[in-house]
Amino acid sequence: MVNEEGSGLFSQVQFHVVQSQHLTTDEAQNLSTLLTNNGAQEHPSSTSQGRVVLKEVTHIISPHSDFPDYDNATDALKAVVKPEWVYASINKGRLANPRSYSPDPRMIFSGLVISCADLPTGDKDAIIGGVIAMGGLYSSSVTRLVTHIVALNMDPEKCQGVIQKDAKCKIVLPHWFDDCLKLGKRIDEGPYSLPNPEILRKLPEDRVPDANREDLQGASSTQPRLPSPTNSHDSTIRRHDVFKGKKVMLSYDLGIGSRLRGTIEDIIVGGGGIVTGSIHKADIFICHYRESTDFRVASIAGIDVGNLAWLYHLITHNIWTSPMKRLLHYPISRNGLPGFQELRISLSNYNGEARVYLENLAKAAGAEFTKTMKEDNTHLITAHQVSEKCDAAKEWNINMVNHLWLEESYAKWQIQTLTNPRYTYFPPRTNLGEIVGQTSIDKKAAERYFFPKGCLEESTSKQGKGLNAQYAEIHAEQDPGFADNNIHPQSSDHRPMHSDGMTPKAPKQNRGSNNSLKTPTTWKIPVDGKENDTPSTASSRGAKNRAAAKLHDQAADIALYEKERKRVGGVIFGGRTKSNEDIVPNENRKRSASKEEGFTTDEETRDAKKSKKTKGQPHIRLLTTGYKGWVDQAKKESEDRGRLREMGIQITQDTTNCTHVASPAIVRTKKFVCALARAPAVISTDFIDDCLAENERLDPQEYKLHDTAGEKRLGFKLDDALQKAKSNKGHLLRGMSIFCTENIQSGFDTYKSIVEANGGKCVLYRARAGSTATARTGGLDDDDADQMDVDTPDYIYLISGTTPEEAKLWPKFRQMAQGTGKLPRIVRTDWMLDLALRQEIQWHDGYSLSEDDVEMTH
Repeated sequence: MVNEEGSGLFSQVQFHVVQSQHLTTDEAQNLSTLLTNNGAQEHPSSTSQGRVVLKEVTHIISPHSDFPDYDNATDALKAVVKPEWVYASINKGRLANPRSYSPDPRMIFSGLVISCADLPTGDKDAIIGGVIAMGGLYSSSVTRLVTHIVALNMDPEKCQGVIQKDAKCKIVLPHWFDDCLKLGKRIDEGPYSLPNPEILRKLPEDRVPDANREDLQGASSTQPRLPSPTNSHDSTIRRHDVFKGKKVMLSYDLGIGSRLRGTIEDIIVGGGGIVTGSIHKADIFICHYRESTDFRVASIAGIDVGNLAWLYHLITHNIWTSPMKRLLHYPISRNGLPGFQELRISLSNYNGEARVYLENLAKAAGAEFTKTMKEDNTHLITAHQVSEKCDAAKEWNINMVNHLWLEESYAKWQIQTLTNPRYTYFPPRTNLGEIVGQTSIDKKAAERYFFPKGCLEESTSKQGKGLNAQYAEIHAEQDPGFADNNIHPQSSDHRPMHSDGMTPKAPKQNRGSNNSLKTPTTWKIPVDGKENDTPSTASSRGAKNRAAAKLHDQAADIALYEKERKRVGGVIFGGRTKSNEDIVPNENRKRSASKEEGFTTDEETRDAKKSKKTKGQPHIRLLTTGYKGWVDQAKKESEDRGRLREMGIQITQDTTNCTHVASPAIVRTKKFVCALARAPAVISTDFIDDCLAENERLDPQEYKLHDTAGEKRLGFKLDDALQKAKSNKGHLLRGMSIFCTENIQSGFDTYKSIVEANGGKCVLYRARAGSTATARTGGLDDDDADQMDVDTPDYIYLISGTTPEEAKLWPKFRQMAQGTGKLPRIVRTDWMLDLALRQEIQWHDGYSLSEDDVEMTH
C-alpha cells in the first residue's frame, strides 16, 4: 500500500537506483516499489547520458561503486548504499546505518554481520572494532541476519545451534579477520572454516590450490585482446547502449590503422554516440599515454579518460565501468614509474589471467620482467611461498613480495617501501591470486604527478603558434567545428591547444622558416634551457622543480634538438633516430618532405641528390654470413649497403626478421643456424656481387644455394630442412628447456640464441638451487606448465664440453634429473647444431658424453 506524503519509513529518502549486470531491471523495479510503497520518492536519471542529478537525491542504490557518478556522489556527501540496506531497514523498522552497506571497495567487511562465540575479551573487542571500521556489523546473538560466527572450535552453544538449525551462517577462526586486516583485502574464508580448518591440518610445504581469475579478461593488458571489434561478429551488429549520448574522442597516439579506427567509430555511432575531434566537446577521451595536452585538459575537466583496452571492455560488455577501477584500463606513462627501470621482476604461483595481468603491469611500470629468475633479479612477486622460485629467492637474498606492492606502487605512482608488512605477508593456505586486480588508480596521485593545477598554463606558455595551427588543421579534418572550441578565447588566433597523437608536417609556407617551428611540447623544456618563461601561478615552484628534474634526463634530447634546429628546413618533428634502416621516403614525396620521415645516412643523402627516385619498404631483408667482400673494408661496405638499400635490399643482422640468407656454403655459424629456424630463402653470396655489378635487384631465386659437398658432410638436405622449418614454425623445441654449462665452447649465449630461435629455453646450469623447478616440469617455466598442454619430456639434456670443470657438474645433473623422474642426457654441442640444421630431433649414442671423454690435463 502506498503511503501518504510525509509518512512511511523512507519518507525522507529521495533515491535513484543504478541498474547494472549485478542488478537487473526486475530487481531494480522491486527495490523501487519497496521504497516508494514506504514513502520514498524516486528520481530516475534525467540527463541525455543517463547520469544522476545529484542535487535531487539523498540516496543512490547500487550493488557496487563502479558507476559514473560515484565519486561525485561521495564528494557531495550523498549516501551510496547496497540494495541490502533497503531490506535491512524494512526488517528493523528504522533506517539502517548507510556506512554498513556501503559499496566502497575499501569497506572490505561491508555486508557482513558477525557474532563471537567464547573468545577472550581482548580478541573479541579487537575483531568487533576491525569489522565495524571496515563496514561490517556485530550482533551479540545469532539471528538470521548473522553471516559469520567467530569461534576457536565447534563446542560453543552458538556453533551447535547453527548446526542443528542447518543455518547458512559460516563458522570461522579469528585468524581470518586478522589476515584480512593485515592485507587490507577480503580473502576467501574457506581455509579458516570450522570444523576442519585447512590452516590447522595442512603442512606449510603442501601445495596451495591455484586461483582462477577469468574475470580479469579484458583488463590484463593495456593493449586490446580478443574479442575485438574487428574479430567479434556480434560487436558490429549489436547496439552498444553504453555509448548512448556520449561524445568520444580517439587520440592519435593509439597506434591503430584507419580501418580499425573506422570500425570503432562505426560501433560508437551505432550505439547512439558521437565521435568528435575536439577535446572540448568530448565526454570520453581514449589515449595510450599520459602526456598530451588533451590528456591533461580531459583529466582536469573530469572527462572519463581511458585507453584502448578500456574502450574494448566497454564494447565487449556493453556496461560502463570506470577506467580508473582497473590499473591497465588507464593510460600509461611512456617512461614508466621513476625508479622501476632498475628493477628485474619475476613471478611465481600466479596463473592464467592473473599472471598475464601482473606481467603486463610490471612492464607498464617500467621494470624488466623475466619469466625465469636468476641471481640478478631484484624482486620476486609471489602468491604464496611454496615454490622452487621462492626457495631460490631466499637463498639468493631476492626481495620476495606479494602483488599488492606492485599494484599499489603503480596506483600511487611511487615505489612503496618493502618494510610495510602488507607487502611481505602471505596468509597460510591462501593463494593471493584470488585478490589480484582489486586495486584502482589513485586519482589524487594521478593528479599530483600528471595533471597538477597550473599545468595547462605552463604548457600553454611554452607552446608555439605553428604547432597550434598545424593541429587545428588536423582536427578540422575530423571535426569542422573544432576551431570554434578553444581554451584561449582571448587569443586573436582562436586556435586550440595542441592535441596529442601523430606529429604533423609543417605547413608548406612555413617549412623554410625556423621561427614557425618549436620543440615538441611533450618535452616541455625551453630550447634555451631556462625556466624564466614559466607563468606565475600558484604551482610555479612545483612546475620549476618538475622541469629541473626532467632537464637532466632529457639533456640528450635537447642536444639533438639543437643539432637538428641548425639543419636546413628547421627542426624535424618526430625526431631523427641514429639508426633506423627501415624508414624510406615515399615515392611521390618531395625531398624536403622526405627529410621529415626520419634519419638518412650521408650515402643516402648523396644518392638522393643524384636521383629523386626513392624506394619504399625493402623487398628483401638479407642476412649475410661468411661473406668476404666487406672484410676490413668498412667504407666499401657502407657504400654497398646504401646502394643495395636503394634497390630494395636491406642488409640486416636480425635472424628473426630476415627473408633471405646469403652464404657461400652451408656453414654452422650462429647466424646461419638461428636463421634456418625461420625458413628463409638461402642463396649464394654471388647474389650480392651481381646486384652491385648490374646496379639493380636481380631475382634471388636464380641464386639458390647449392652445396652438395656440405650436405654430404653434414648428413642432411638443405631443401628438406627448410621444408621442415616451415612446418615447425620456430617451435621445434617448444616446451623444452635445454641446460647448458657456463664454460661451453663458443659461449653460452650462442647456444641460448639457437635454442630460443627454435622455440625452446636455454638454462645456464651451475648446479645451484632453482634448476630443479625447471627440470620437474620437463623444462617449462611455471606459467608455461600451467597454460600449455604438452607431454612432459622423458629426457633432460645438458649441453657440455669435455673440460674437467664442466665434468664436475655431471653427477649433480644426473642426480637432479633422477630426482624428478627423468632420464639425464649429457650431450656434445654437435647434438644441438645438427638438430637446428636438420630441423628435427634425432639421437644416436655418438652425441652422448661420459667421464671417458673428459680432457686430460697435465
